[in-house]
Amino acid sequence: MALNRKTFQTRTLTAIIFAAVMLVGLLWNQWSFLVLFSVIHFGCWWEYFNLLEKIHHTSYHRYTRLGFMLMGYAIMLWFCGPSYQVNNYHVKENFSFPVSVAGFVMLGMGIFQSRQIKRKAFGAAALGLLYISLSWGMMISLYGEIDMHIHDTRLVVGGNVVPILIIVSIWINDTMAYIVGSMIGKTPLSKISPKKTWEGTIGGILLSILVIGIVTFLVTDNSWPATVLVMILAAVASIVGTFGDILESKLKRMANVKDSGNFMPGHGGFLDRFDSMLLATPAVWLYLYSLFYIFSFPII
Repeated sequence: MALNRKTFQTRTLTAIIFAAVMLVGLLWNQWSFLVLFSVIHFGCWWEYFNLLEKIHHTSYHRYTRLGFMLMGYAIMLWFCGPSYQVNNYHVKENFSFPVSVAGFVMLGMGIFQSRQIKRKAFGAAALGLLYISLSWGMMISLYGEIDMHIHDTRLVVGGNVVPILIIVSIWINDTMAYIVGSMIGKTPLSKISPKKTWEGTIGGILLSILVIGIVTFLVTDNSWPATVLVMILAAVASIVGTFGDILESKLKRMANVKDSGNFMPGHGGFLDRFDSMLLATPAVWLYLYSLFYIFSFPII
C-alpha cells in the first residue's frame, strides 16, 4: 500500500501536538494537571453521549448532557487533595458541592424538557459517572507525594510519578503488544477486537513489566522493594488497561462507528486515546490504597 504523504503528515503533526500538550499538563504543576484532565473528562463525556445516542437510537437534551457532565465533574473535583487551593480556598470543599448542585439542576431541566426518556439510555448515561468521572477523579487523587516506608526502605515519590507510570505502562504495553502480535500473533484475543492476539497481549504485558522494572531498579539505586511494587503497578495498569480497550471497542461496535470522535485527526477521539486509562486508573488506585492499609504508608 502506497504511503499517503498528506495523511502521514497529519497524523504525525497531531501526535506531536498531543504529546506536547500531555507533557505540559503532566509535568508543569498540579493546576496544569487538573486542567488537562478536566478537558479530557468533558471530551470523554461528549463522545460517550454520542456513542449512546447511536446505540440506543435516541437523543439527549443538551441540559441532560450538561447536567451529567457537571455532576461528574463534581465527583472529579471531590478527589482534589490539599495542594489544590488558592488563598486557603480548597477546590474540594468550595467547588465540588456547588458544581454538583448546578449539575443536578441542569439534569432536572433536561428531564423536564425531554419529550421521552428511555430508561436504558438514561441508565447508561448514569454509568458514565463511574466509567468516566470516577476514573478521572481517582487520577487526580493519585497526583501527590507518596512516602513509602517498607521495612528498612524509604522511598519518596513525586506528585506526578504515579500518573506518568500508568500512562507509560499502558503505552509500552500497547506498543509491544502490536509489535509482538505482528510478529508471532496467531490466536485472536476476542471477537470484539479481532486484530488483538493472545500472543501480542501477553507479550505486551510482560515487556511493559520488564521495562518498567528495569528503569525503576536503576533510578531507585537498586531498591528491590520499590521495584517490585512498581512492577506490580505496571502489571495492573497493563492487564486492566487491555480490558478498557476492549470495552471501548465494544461500545464502538454497538454504535457501528470506527472512532469515538475526531478531535485528533488520524488518531480518533478522546475515548480512543484514553480508553485503557479509564479502567486502569481505578485498578491502580485500589492497588495503592490497599498497600496503604497493609503497610500503613501515607499516600497524598
